[in-house]
Parts: sequence; C-alpha cells; structure tokens
Amino acid sequence: MSFDVVPSLLLFLFVFGASHACLQDPAEAYRFTGAVSRLTYPAVVVLNEKTTKVIEAAFQHARYPSVKGETSLFLIGTVVYGLENLEIHNLSIGQSAFELHPGEGISMEITNVSAVFKGRIQYGYGSWLVSVEHSIDFEIESQIDLRINPKLYCGEGKVAADTSDCFLNFHKLSLHLQGDKEPNWLKKLFTDFITFTVKLVVKGQICKEINKVANILADFIQERAEQFLSDGDISVDIDVAAAPVITANYIESYHKGLSIYKNISAVINESVFHPSQLTEHKMLYFWISDQILNPMFTAAHHDARFQLNISGAELSELFKTNLSSTMPEYFRKCLLKSGSPQLRVWSSSVPYLHTSTLGTKVRGTASAQLHCGEAGAPTLFFQAEVDMDITVSYADKKVFLQSNRSEIYVLQAEFSSQNQPHLDQAQLDFIREAVEKIGIPKVLSVFETEVTRLLDEQGIYLFDIFSPEVLPQEGFTVIQMDFGFPHHLLVEFLRRTLQ
Repeated sequence: MSFDVVPSLLLFLFVFGASHACLQDPAEAYRFTGAVSRLTYPAVVVLNEKTTKVIEAAFQHARYPSVKGETSLFLIGTVVYGLENLEIHNLSIGQSAFELHPGEGISMEITNVSAVFKGRIQYGYGSWLVSVEHSIDFEIESQIDLRINPKLYCGEGKVAADTSDCFLNFHKLSLHLQGDKEPNWLKKLFTDFITFTVKLVVKGQICKEINKVANILADFIQERAEQFLSDGDISVDIDVAAAPVITANYIESYHKGLSIYKNISAVINESVFHPSQLTEHKMLYFWISDQILNPMFTAAHHDARFQLNISGAELSELFKTNLSSTMPEYFRKCLLKSGSPQLRVWSSSVPYLHTSTLGTKVRGTASAQLHCGEAGAPTLFFQAEVDMDITVSYADKKVFLQSNRSEIYVLQAEFSSQNQPHLDQAQLDFIREAVEKIGIPKVLSVFETEVTRLLDEQGIYLFDIFSPEVLPQEGFTVIQMDFGFPHHLLVEFLRRTLQ
C-alpha cells in the first residue's frame, strides 16, 4: 500500500517514502540501497481481501457533479436536462481478483458491484406532438464490473500509481422516474438517453475517486511510515533509490535508508544488496544493511540514549546473582547493606555493529559509576570494553535479545576518594564477571522492553505476525515473516481520510 492504489498495495507502500532522484536501472540503484522490501504473491492475496473496502469507499464518497445538457431526440425534439444530488445506496461487491505483470504493473478486477444511484432530475422536452417540463426524483439500478491496471513509478517525490487505465463495464443501468418501472415508449426513449449520460458521469467520477483514494492512502501510509521510523531527533530517510520492481511472484522496492540525526544524514555508496539474497517462501521480507544500523547507533549514542540508572532494592537484588568471583567487602556493604545504592551506566564510545551468519557482533565501551548513598562513602568508577554476539528474535509481539558470547575487558577502575586503596586483581575480576553475568543481561532486558515499547507505539502490535525470522548474514540482516493485515489500520484510514 504506498501500499498505494488499493489495500492490495498497502503493505508494499508502507515502506515507501519520498524520492527526489530515482535511478532508472534497479541494478544501478543496489549500491545506494540501505533497505529493501519484498512483498510476495501470497501477501498480495491477503491484502487483496481488503480491496473491496477501499472500492466501497471510492463509490460511496465520490461526489457526483450536477450535470446539465441539451440535445435533440427523434420525435421528442429538444431535450433540456439536469441531474442533481446524485447519491449511492445499497452498495454490494461480489469479488476482486488481481494479477502481477512482470515489468509492467498490476491488474485488478472487481466484479458484480451492485448499487442504486438516487437523485433528482429536471428535464423538459417538446415538439409539435408533446411538451413536458418536470423536476422529479429518480433512481438508477446498476450492476458494474470494474477493472484497474495501476502502473507504479517514481514521481512527484514518491512512489506513485497511475490509475488512468480504469474501466467500468455496466451489465445493468436502469433509470426509473419516481418509481415508474414500466414507462411508456416516450419516457423510455428519454430515460434511455439519460441513462447513457449517467453512465458517463458515474464512470468518470468513480475512476477519478479511485485515483483520489489512492493518493490519500499513499499519503496516509507515508505518514505512518515516517512516524514509525522517527523518534525525537533521530529518523531515517526512506527515499526510494529506484522504481519498484514487479515480477510474477513479488513486488520489491529499494530504499536509501539513510539515518538522520539533527538534520545530518548518513551516506551509503557501496551497499552489498542483491535480489538473490531474498527468497519467496514467506509473505514479507525486509533487507536491512549494517550501513543503516551503525549510523543509528551513532545517533543514539550522541543523543544520550544509551544510559541506564538503577538504584535501591532493584540494584541490590541484581547483585544477589551467584558469581564465581568473591564479592569484595566494599561492594557487599554498598550493594547489600547500604540504604540507597545507585548505579549509573552509559556508553562512553560509539558502539560498532557488524553482522555475520553467526549473529550480530557489537563492540563498545561502557562506563559506570557506583555510589553507596552514604555521607563520605567513596564513589566507584569503572570502564569496560564489551565485545559480544547477539541474536534477535520476535515472538508473541515482543523483541528478544540473546547474548551468545561476550568478552569484557576492564580498562579502568578507581575510587573517587584518594584515601581508598587501588582495586586489586580480585576486585577487577569481580567487576568483569559482574558486567558479564549481571550487567549485560540487564542491559539487554532493558533494550528488549524499550524496543518492544517503541514498536508498540508505532502500531506493530496491530499486525498478526506469523513465524517471524531474523536472519543475520554478512553485512546485512533479513527479516522475513507471514502476516495478517490489521483491519483496524484500514478502519482508521477510512475514518480519518474519508469522513
């Protein structure tokens, strides 16, 4: 959906953003690509189930203009007519179907659309035989098939859809004046002419409204995507590097994925993406380069996001963990007997991330300050270099982080008071083990909670996600899943934009 023309495209355009310069050759665009979205055929099938709701909205919210005209009819003479207050009632849609056309676009067919159009008609006709002037209510019974062949392209700063190839086939369009369903031959001649005129009006307005709804829907999803990828001064430029590619099995889009912090953008020039890195057995794929994640880590570090404060009973409880190293007496008094111990932890260097088939390796330097909360008690400061491998998973609408390996090097450890003795090797070993077995699990737990919270704020919990997999590869990560489209998102769109 840019997810664009109809809900069948909703998820597709969900990851689409503005594009100021689209390359014509997708292969050329690969090296500027930081993120890729692939929506496979089964996903489009699911999304197509929502198509009827948008088509219904297009019909029901179309504003049919008043039509006035004059013509000459055989045996009647000059006919002056006007159609006003045209509205639609009793709308029902049979079914919808679609096809993906490689290198071209998407064809969609909505069949058996039944509706009653109601309004008021003013007309007058006359000749030597008869002269009539009337203003009466009318209704039109209709049965229509609708075919749309949207073309996706880069235009006007975003992935856009050209829906001009729109065709309505009227199987039935019968005009009844004030409920008169058996008109005489003169009325029938006149009503047949008016029916033809209404057919042109309805076709033009429905196709126009579908294009309007497509643009509204694209803007709506664009807004949601921008919100999803923004938090404070940190955001991601999801401009597309090239027009989307359509094959018989999937729709794929290529995004710059440039991290932005305080209006300063990162740069990607040599991406490792290639379409062969994605498969087709899942419904939705996201390909994410390390070149997106590292600038985001840098931005989060400079924005002081990597900070953690723990105090009181929570901190004391953490250090009740069984460790092989003996807890120094100072720590014991501070953590287990002090009334209000406090620990402040923060990143003192920009974390570096590298993904491989073994997982995501994260390296950085953390600093910590421990205060016992007692007057005159010395404050302990220590700094450690942390190198660890992490695997990421998502289940039950929660993010999980697992440390598979970690190496910790205590770079510095000292008391603030000059009167305190220097820490000996046993105390340094205790700090190192505490960082490994207490600090890292706690930090990962906080990250899990925070990332899950951010995802929930952006509405990820609304999606029914099935069998999600996070697959680390060399320099990039593939996230693949099956999903159920959230009806609430469609309801929100219809409520907010078409009321």
